[in-house]
Amino acid sequence: MPLRPRATPASPTAKEPLWRDVVGDVLRRERRAQERTLKDVADAARISMPYLSELERGRKEASSEVLAAGARALGLSLADLLSLAQTELIRHTQHTQGRQHTQSAGPRQGDVRLAA
Repeated sequence: MPLRPRATPASPTAKEPLWRDVVGDVLRRERRAQERTLKDVADAARISMPYLSELERGRKEASSEVLAAGARALGLSLADLLSLAQTELIRHTQHTQGRQHTQSAGPRQGDVRLAA
């Protein structure tokens, strides 16, 4: 008998976003809100424009130094960037969990039910 319930394969809609996708979305949203170009922000951050584009699209994992430089170029601190990304993750998780609860009325594999 296994000690832990087996993990059930998650449906594509229940998949958590990757950190690089969330951070990239935040960087792009902040840049666009300031009506700035990729070139402008990349120059201010001292990173290449193609690399910044890859970061915004979630195709690259950035180091903390690069994230801090990108945040500073947008007038944010690294803590601000990470806080915005955390907010996005929480929003996504709450949205996904709400959808899962409405879609599944019965018990799922691995759930434990106690009867009195």
